[in-house]
Amino acid sequence: MTKQEKNQVIEVLKEKFSQYSNFYVTDTEALTVAQVGQLRRTCFNKQVEMKVAKNTLIKKALEGLDAEKYAGVYNSLHKVTALMFSENPKEPALIISSFRKESKGEKPVLKAAYINGDVFVGDNQLTALTSIKTKNELIGEVIGLLQSPAKRVLAALLHHHEGKAATTTEVAE
Repeated sequence: MTKQEKNQVIEVLKEKFSQYSNFYVTDTEALTVAQVGQLRRTCFNKQVEMKVAKNTLIKKALEGLDAEKYAGVYNSLHKVTALMFSENPKEPALIISSFRKESKGEKPVLKAAYINGDVFVGDNQLTALTSIKTKNELIGEVIGLLQSPAKRVLAALLHHHEGKAATTTEVAE
């Protein structure tokens, strides 16, 4: 790979790291070509961009953007690395989990994840990452919580009103 080609890869990676606030660093070393193809198709179908690059180029791209911000990811850059970029913070975790179930294997391995400024290191973080709430899920929960007190007040008023109506009827008899 020429120096110019390396610089092009670094620039493409910089664009992706700037575009997405979530990315996963995975190890796809033991996967067959067919499995990698299947993983790429699954990612594509779920709006997750998958890029394979050399670790040194990934590190240079991250350092070129903000060396301190991404420092927690650097130790994960070894062996074969595939990056998964997504708007949805948990979609890559769900893809990895379901891929493992379908292939009855332990690959791809999660090396690290960068989610909205937080770094999660190690494959043992995968389960936690599958249960992260997306922005829309959190908004839905907040709306539900805000509606809940209003519903309780209305229910109490209706119940109170119905109770008075029953009492008035009993008195009239």
